[in-house]
Amino acid sequence: MASDTEDDRLKKLAQYVIEKGPERIYYIPDFITKGEEEYLKDSVYKAPKPRWTQLQNRRLQNWGGVPHVKGMIAEALPTWLQSTVAKISDLGVFGDKKANHVLVNEYLSGQGIMPHLDGPLFYPTITTVNLGSHGVLNFYRPMEETSQENALTEDWAQRLEFSLLLEPRSLLILQETCYHHFLHGIEERSSDIITDKIFNVDQCQGVKFNDELSRETRISLTIRHVPKTTKPILRLGR
Repeated sequence: MASDTEDDRLKKLAQYVIEKGPERIYYIPDFITKGEEEYLKDSVYKAPKPRWTQLQNRRLQNWGGVPHVKGMIAEALPTWLQSTVAKISDLGVFGDKKANHVLVNEYLSGQGIMPHLDGPLFYPTITTVNLGSHGVLNFYRPMEETSQENALTEDWAQRLEFSLLLEPRSLLILQETCYHHFLHGIEERSSDIITDKIFNVDQCQGVKFNDELSRETRISLTIRHVPKTTKPILRLGR
């Protein structure tokens, strides 16, 4: 059976575009099954303790290597990630490339991440699979759009443009303007109110405006392609 062409893949993805947002956002509910979600969560917590890096507001695992301006020393992805990574690569969101890096973030209730851009180390597409609890991802105007005077007093809430609700087992894809222009981050809070700032409420099941959702432990798998890689250096003993 012939594989899908790029046009075929784009047509399939078109039904998941969030039209209200800037180009280009795709949101796919139930991208993985409950069984796949449990398998991935179980595998994350079975990873050796040295795989975890503890930060001030969350902890994370790097798989595939550590991205670096001089090139990521490429490592094979573990077996438990390969099926999900291949499923995303087959969507064609990385062009003719395949995903080769996975960042696992664990967020406990009340934890978040500061607004940021992913930058030039990656192919300009972010894909995120959401496990466990829901999440709300916020998008902000860049600092350069504010005057120097306003930048000193303006807080993140004033620069908030829109948000997305990330349901368990969903896939989020960010490209183009949404990748290059808007900073994205997660507020440190224990619950989220569904407001008209959340642009994908219509694509989510069982939620309506003014609902309050309590956060539990959430795991995100951010799956990307790192273009610049190097092979491990083999050091032979004397």
